[in-house]
Amino acid sequence: MSLFDQAIARVLPAVPKPVVQLFSARYIAGSTLADAVRVVQRLNGAGKLATVDVLGEEITREEEARAIARAYLDVFRAIEHNGLAANVSIKLTALGLNLDYELCKENLRSVVSQGKFVRIDMEDSSTTDDTLRLYRELREDGFDNVGIVLQAYLRRTVDDIRALADLRPNVRLCKGIYVEPASLAFTDYEAVRANYVKALRALTATASHVAIATHDEWLIEQSLRSLPRSYEFQMLLGVREERATQLVRDGHTVRVYVPFGEHWYRYSLRRLQENPAMAGTIARASVGRLLGRSQ
Repeated sequence: MSLFDQAIARVLPAVPKPVVQLFSARYIAGSTLADAVRVVQRLNGAGKLATVDVLGEEITREEEARAIARAYLDVFRAIEHNGLAANVSIKLTALGLNLDYELCKENLRSVVSQGKFVRIDMEDSSTTDDTLRLYRELREDGFDNVGIVLQAYLRRTVDDIRALADLRPNVRLCKGIYVEPASLAFTDYEAVRANYVKALRALTATASHVAIATHDEWLIEQSLRSLPRSYEFQMLLGVREERATQLVRDGHTVRVYVPFGEHWYRYSLRRLQENPAMAGTIARASVGRLLGRSQ
């Protein structure tokens, strides 16, 4: 990673939104459900499954949260109408978690009660306890069509796996990318990797299904050496597409995360700050196009 790439990533929050949108286009299906359907159809044609996320972390009003919940019902209808091999993933802040716990729970139940599989995503550590609480409440209310996400960089994750063991959870395990203090999260690259492997081993013994969500080649190879009985690999839209294709060719199930919607900004910043090299590459290409037009 060059100093230029790192500099681009650092200044992204000060960059005008249209420029950030240009940088992040490969990570997002588009602004509409039709855009997401087209991307999922392409992925399905390549032998990959999808999980669709209606972006909405930036909501600030109750009606916005309810609108996101209704948007997920539209996603379910689109999945069924188009015969898509896909499910959905939800960030609870989009359903109003930061506004009111009961509002979020009501919105989440309206989505989960449709009977389709729903993955509850994990966000920054301020939401972890409430996210796990909501997941447990839904499971104890008889909703088996719901899964959870755990982040390997959090120091608490292995303990959370043990605490969830009685539910035999369906878990997506990822590294985690939110900025957290060292008291809560491992900050050393190798320590995060080591805890990912430790968490994966714990899930192999307790989870009903494990979604191995990583683009880290070393972690992929470690996972392939000792796979859970029920598993899939998961990757983000626009990231390591050739590796995902190779996993499919080798006989593994691969699911690609497909976000869409008008509330794309915060998600875009995280993706680009996670991958400074991509921001730098796109910046160079954009400058090249501008220079080309000026000649």
